[in-house]
Amino acid sequence: MAASTTAPSEAQHTNAHIDPAAQVADAGFVPVQTRSERPHSFEPTDFGAPTGREVNWKHTPVGQLSPLFTTATSNDGVDVSFVSGGEYVAAGLAAGDAPRGEVFLAEDVTAAVAWQGSTEALHVRIPREEEVAEPILVALTGRGADRRADAHIVIEALEHSAATVVLQHKGSAQYAQNVEIIVRDGAKLTVVTVQQWDDDAVHAAAHQARVGADATLKHFVVSFGGGVVRVNPSVELAGSGSEGYLYGLSYADAGQHLESQVYLHHKGPHTKGDVLYKGALQGESAHSVWIGDVLIGADATGTDSYEANRNLVLTEGARADSIPNLEIETGDILGAGHASATGRFDDEQLFYLQARGIPEEEARRLVVLGFLTDIVLRLGIPDLEAELLAAIEAELAEVDA
Repeated sequence: MAASTTAPSEAQHTNAHIDPAAQVADAGFVPVQTRSERPHSFEPTDFGAPTGREVNWKHTPVGQLSPLFTTATSNDGVDVSFVSGGEYVAAGLAAGDAPRGEVFLAEDVTAAVAWQGSTEALHVRIPREEEVAEPILVALTGRGADRRADAHIVIEALEHSAATVVLQHKGSAQYAQNVEIIVRDGAKLTVVTVQQWDDDAVHAAAHQARVGADATLKHFVVSFGGGVVRVNPSVELAGSGSEGYLYGLSYADAGQHLESQVYLHHKGPHTKGDVLYKGALQGESAHSVWIGDVLIGADATGTDSYEANRNLVLTEGARADSIPNLEIETGDILGAGHASATGRFDDEQLFYLQARGIPEEEARRLVVLGFLTDIVLRLGIPDLEAELLAAIEAELAEVDA
């Protein structure tokens, strides 16, 4: 069924114009400096093609992502199937059909492209007060590096429900994706996105969530595969007592670019947020980017928030960019902070292990495993944890080879 591509009303989404950062050369024009000030539009032409000079694109290889700057002419590059939990799929959502667009605000060209290119959004809906015991596993399989796809996915957990949704990406494609997450009052939702693409895949995703009163969202970004993978989560803790836990894990090999720009907005009072992303890098030109923005709004009294990014560089030629930012608009908070660290092996840890008879090669493997498994074991999904630990072991074997 053909669908309108009109955006929600201007009362919901304002400031629809090109990113001012692209106009920095104009006399007297001040570029956008903070995540909260970015403009929004559902029209790709309002943003134009990024040049790499914009504040939100300057660490990204825009040339490799350029296939995603225009809407797919043949939207058939990714097959979607449900390994489990298919009974929670509701009717598809055209643009303008609630709840599509209730939360989502396209803030860059790839998000606008995904909005326009997805005539019918996938809607995963957890009924009120239902607790789903097993993870809802969605397999997204690319059909080839030359195939394009645009997608919008809505994950909605109704009041006092509980569920885990896993988006698992494999194969290869050129994929522009939006994931809109709505956690109603009192609900508990975990969303995991796993990128295990082939090396020639290109994937840009915008995840945007709103968490209601006394509700909890756990959000995981796990990126191992793909040529260029950019997954940007944005979470608004809107309701009183809402909680958001944003975790990430990446392992970049030679030639890979793995990126996440994280935004956590404490909007309601007595909210709690924790952001922890960890990454390992090996190989010539392996590159990871993490930009973490936390905004504690004027009404977010009693907030407790912390964000951190840790990177372990395993070989020469790899590079990790890590930029934490914190805005606080009220002085009445419990606490807020941020941290960032990038380095090589901890010599003290290696010495400790070698002093107990463990060979250097095995000691290095144990240090990396200990560093990364911290995130894996927070998933609470035994099968997926085992799969990811095996993937980490396989990556480490390549270092030793």
